[in-house]
Amino acid sequence: MAGTPDNAHSNAGGEVVITPVSGKADRTAFVDLAYSINASDPAWVPPLRMEAVELVTPGKNPFFEHADVQLFLARRAGKVVGRISAHIDHLAVAMDPVQGMGPGTGNWGLLEAEDEATARALITRAEDWLREKGMNRVLAPISMSIWEEPGQLVRGFEQSPTVMMGHQSKRYPAYIEALGYTHAKSLLTYELDITREFPPLIQRIVASGEKNPRIRIRGVDKSKFDAEAKLILDILNDAWSDNWGFVPFTDTEIAYAGKKFKPIVREDLIMIAEYDGEPVAFMMTLPDLNEVLKPMGGSLFPFNWAKLLLWLRNPRVRTMRVPLMGVRKRLQSSRLASQLAFMMIEYIRRNSVTRYGSTRGEIGWILDDNQGMVAIADAIESKVNKEYVIYGKGL
Repeated sequence: MAGTPDNAHSNAGGEVVITPVSGKADRTAFVDLAYSINASDPAWVPPLRMEAVELVTPGKNPFFEHADVQLFLARRAGKVVGRISAHIDHLAVAMDPVQGMGPGTGNWGLLEAEDEATARALITRAEDWLREKGMNRVLAPISMSIWEEPGQLVRGFEQSPTVMMGHQSKRYPAYIEALGYTHAKSLLTYELDITREFPPLIQRIVASGEKNPRIRIRGVDKSKFDAEAKLILDILNDAWSDNWGFVPFTDTEIAYAGKKFKPIVREDLIMIAEYDGEPVAFMMTLPDLNEVLKPMGGSLFPFNWAKLLLWLRNPRVRTMRVPLMGVRKRLQSSRLASQLAFMMIEYIRRNSVTRYGSTRGEIGWILDDNQGMVAIADAIESKVNKEYVIYGKGL
């Protein structure tokens, strides 16, 4: 059953009617729109449809367990021409405002619109919904958790996104800014040629660490997957707890993330650093699944499932992505933290080139004011290739 109209905006192209998503047909239309609007963008990577549906379905995505979510569709003359999600993450609302979120802060995301009038109508409706729920500030776009695809792409439109990174139309920043949104935070990704050895200083730091009997760098043990995932996320929650935008993972989300990651996890691409026998840091690297997904158009049928299974058995990829790394808080800003990071990066670099035929690495996202991570990215001579902006606005 389609949602009933709750907002209408007139423009030269005809009236835009905004309706809340209600029922399976509306949810299908919400998902399908992204494929039609982005079909002509050569850099866009169609996600698997089943995953796109899962993202916006209560009971499947554990984000809904701690968030209020409303999806909206925009129609003109009966045709779906836009979509947006509005949501309040109660874990984010409970955080200290100094860290970016906090009381009264809501979000919107998953914006797709055929034109500026449609985008304006959708964003306005999302703002109204947040205001009705008692929010007085919005940070956006975030689609939908901060751990999924935060930020609006503003630099690097010509490159396809790597696994778990977003890609939006270059039209959207102007639409958002025209509605009074201002820059809140930039998220950066860095790329580098991993076939080249790191600078001599980095090599000396790695060699010094290898001589230190108190340091051990190991790959993960996939036969103990659940325990290793729990360990990594424990370090992550500690390491990132003071970061801007941080929202802790719930137990359900840990289990969900583990299930999604497991097929592309490689024991020699995820490193755990131990100091005096204690796990104190990790670095997660993933083969760029988007390279194999891009030509599939979002579907595994009739034969794409076989291609994907074959690739998963022996992934050969151009790009490796480092989506997450962390060092326990008490060691941050120490020389040891940097040394452990450089050692893990170097070991993963070697494995990526020799075992998977990779030539390129991508690190991120990294907050633009995260001085420690920016310094590490600079030290290994990587360069910013994409920038995503999270905008803020008072309601």
